[in-house]
Amino acid sequence: MHDHTDRQIRVTTSHWGAFEVVTEGDRIIKTRPFAHDPEPTTLPDILPQAVHHKNRVARPAIRRGWLENRDRDGRGTDDFVELPWDEALDIAAAEIDRICKTHGNEAIFGGSYGWASAGRFHHAQSQVHRFLNQIGGYVASFGSYSTGCAQSIMPHVFGEPFLSYVYTAQDGWQTIHDNTETLIMFGGINPKNSMVSMGGITEHQTATWFDRFHSKGMRCINIGPQKTDASPTCEWLPVTPASDTALMLALAYVLETEGLTDHAFLNRYTTGFDRFRPYLMGDADGQPKSPDWASPLCGVPAEEITALARRMASTRTLITVSWSIQRAEHGEQPYWMSAVLAAMLGQIGLPGGGVGYGYGAIGGVGKPMKPLGGVTFDQGRNPVKKMIPVARISDMLLNPGMEYDFNGRREPYADIRLVYWAGGNPFHHHQDLGRLDAAFKRPETIIVNEPWWTATAQRADIVFPATTPYEREDIGRSDLDDYLFNMPQLIPPVGEARNDYDIFSGLAQRMGIGDTFTEGRDAEGWLRHLYDGYRDRGVAMGIDVPDFDALRVQNWVQLPVKSDTPKNLFLRDFRADPEGKPLTTPSGRIEIFSETIDSFGYPDCPGHPVWLPPQEWKGTATPDTPLHLTSPQPGDKLHSQLECALADVEGARPESLVINPTDAAARGIASGDLVRVFNTRGAVRARALVTDDILTGVVALPTGAWYGATGDNIDPDGNPNVLTLDVGTSRLGQGCSAHTALVNVARLE
Repeated sequence: MHDHTDRQIRVTTSHWGAFEVVTEGDRIIKTRPFAHDPEPTTLPDILPQAVHHKNRVARPAIRRGWLENRDRDGRGTDDFVELPWDEALDIAAAEIDRICKTHGNEAIFGGSYGWASAGRFHHAQSQVHRFLNQIGGYVASFGSYSTGCAQSIMPHVFGEPFLSYVYTAQDGWQTIHDNTETLIMFGGINPKNSMVSMGGITEHQTATWFDRFHSKGMRCINIGPQKTDASPTCEWLPVTPASDTALMLALAYVLETEGLTDHAFLNRYTTGFDRFRPYLMGDADGQPKSPDWASPLCGVPAEEITALARRMASTRTLITVSWSIQRAEHGEQPYWMSAVLAAMLGQIGLPGGGVGYGYGAIGGVGKPMKPLGGVTFDQGRNPVKKMIPVARISDMLLNPGMEYDFNGRREPYADIRLVYWAGGNPFHHHQDLGRLDAAFKRPETIIVNEPWWTATAQRADIVFPATTPYEREDIGRSDLDDYLFNMPQLIPPVGEARNDYDIFSGLAQRMGIGDTFTEGRDAEGWLRHLYDGYRDRGVAMGIDVPDFDALRVQNWVQLPVKSDTPKNLFLRDFRADPEGKPLTTPSGRIEIFSETIDSFGYPDCPGHPVWLPPQEWKGTATPDTPLHLTSPQPGDKLHSQLECALADVEGARPESLVINPTDAAARGIASGDLVRVFNTRGAVRARALVTDDILTGVVALPTGAWYGATGDNIDPDGNPNVLTLDVGTSRLGQGCSAHTALVNVARLE
C-alpha cells in the first residue's frame, strides 16, 4: 500500500485559472477545482498525465544530422543524441556566437509565444528575448495570431493601440447587463474560449452573465456559422463565413436609406463619412450595398437584415466582434466596418452601446480592474530594428531579401540563419504546416527550449528540456484578474529539465554576458526583486499587497482591485468632450475614411471599409473543395498544451469535425465515422460530429492536435493547419488568415 504521509495539496494558477494540485512525493497525483471559482474548468484534469508523460524531453538532445555534418533536411525525421548539460550548452553558445559574428544579429529570429506559463518571472517569451537582446538583438515579430490584423488596422480608426482599449477601456459585463437592450455578436461570444486568459482568470463567469442577460430579456444575437459560438440562451443568425462585412454594409444601407443614421454624431465625432457614403449607396461603383445585394453573399434573408437594422437603431445596441473574424483574408474590413456601423447608430461612448472587441475571446475582457499592473521581467532593448508580422514566418524563412508591404512600410525579409524558440509551438499556430515544414529546413540552426517533444522540438537541432510551471516557483498575476498567487514548486524537475532562466544564464555565462543577464540574482532573488517593486506600486495606490514571504505562506490572496464604477475611459470621455479629449488619430476623430491608409495605395485595403471576397470561400467553392473550413479554439486545452496526454485518452483522437447533416448525408457520413478532410495543401484524419448547429457548406475542426504526417501522408490526429491558407490578411495587416480555406470531406473505410 502506498504511503500517503508525503501527500500535499496546494493551489497554483495557470492561463485557464486556479486549481488545487495533489502531490505525493515527486509526482502530481490529481487536480481539483479552486473553491472560489463559480464555473471551474475541467482543463487541468489531464495535467498529471501530461507532466509525467513519456513524451517529456528527458535531457539535452542534439539532432544527429546537424551534430555530424550540419544537415538540415533531416529536421522532423532524424534521431537525437543526448548530451550532458555542459556539453550541450557549450555547443549552443558557440553556434550562437558564430552566427552573430559571421552574419550579424539580424540573422537571428527570436520566436516565442506568450502562452507558455502564467508565471510572471518564468515567462519564456521574456526570458528568450532578454537573452537575445543582451547578445546584440534579434529579428522580432509584431502582434499575435489572435489579433495581429486588428492590431494593425484599429489604431488607424480609433487611434489607440488595439489591445490597450480591449483590455482596460471597454464596458464591463455589469454595465452591459444594466444598459444594453440588443447585443449583436459577430462571431459570437463563446464561454469555452473565455475559460482562458493571459496570466489566468480565476473566477469564470461568462456563462453566468448570459444567463442574467436572458433573464433580463436582453436580445443576444449570435451572428456566425456555428450555433455553439454563443450561450444556448442566445438567438442564432447563421451567416456564411467571410461575409460579415457584406452584412454590416447592408445594415448600414438600411440605416442611411431609412433616415436612421445619427448624422449629428457623425459630424461631431467622425471624419470621412462623405467619402464612404458614395460606396455604400452604390454611387461609386454602381452597386448599392442593399439587403438584396448582401443576402446571397451572407445567407441572411433581406427582410431579416432590414428588421435587424431597425431594431439596432431603436434600442441601446452593443455590437461585439470576435477575434476570429479578423483571422481571415481581408480581416481588416469587418473590424473597420463594425466601427463605422456603430458610429452611424450614434451610440459609441454610451454605457452598454457602441462597439466592443474580443468579449469571450479570453476570460478577462469585460472584467474592469484598477490598473495595478503586473510583475514583469525586463526584456531590455532590442538593438535590431527589423521585425515581421507574426504570421509571416514561413514567408521570411523561404524568401530572404524579398520585399513585402506592411502597414505603410516596404522592406525586405531578413536572411535568418538561426531560430531560437522558447515557449510556443508554431506547428500549432501557423497556417499551411507543409509550407512551414519546408521553411524550417532553411535556417542553419534551430534551438528550442521545450518540456515535450512537440512537432517544433522534433524539427530543431538543439533541444533543451525545460521545466513546466509545476516544477518551479513563480508569481501568478494578471492585469485582467483580481487574484495574486504564489505558484509553489510542486514537484522536482522531471528528468534533467531546467528552468528557462537557468538555461539562458548558462548560455549567457559562456558568451561573456552572464553578470549582465543575471544581475547577480538567482531565480529566487529575481522573484523577490520583481515582487518588491510590484508591492511598492500597490502601496502607492493604497492597495494592501502582502510581502513575499507572507504570500508564500498564504499561497494566494484576492486583491481589492475590482473597479466599482467601470467606465469606458477611451470612448466615453471622448464622447463627453471630443475637442478637449480627442483621439490620437490624425483627425482626432473616429476615422471612417483614413487618409493615411488611402495613401498606402493598397488595393486589398483602401481608404474606407469595403466588401472584398477572399480567394477561398463559398463564392469560389468547387466540386473538389466545396466546404468552408473554420478552425476554432479547442475546448479541452489551451492551444496545443497538454495534447500529448489528451491524445492518449481512448476515443479523444482524432479531433472531431463538426459537419451539417445535409453535407454528411451527401457523403454517407454518420457521427463517429472516421473521415478524411483534404485539399491541395494536405489531408487530415478526423471523427465526424454530425449536427444542425453548423451551417450547411461549413465544417469546423478545432486547432491543437499535434502535427505529424503518417506514411500515407495524412495528419493522424486532425490538425486543421495542415489545410489552412498561409496568406496575409492584406498588405496592411499581414495577419493570420486561418479561416480562409476550402476543403472536401470523405468517409474513411
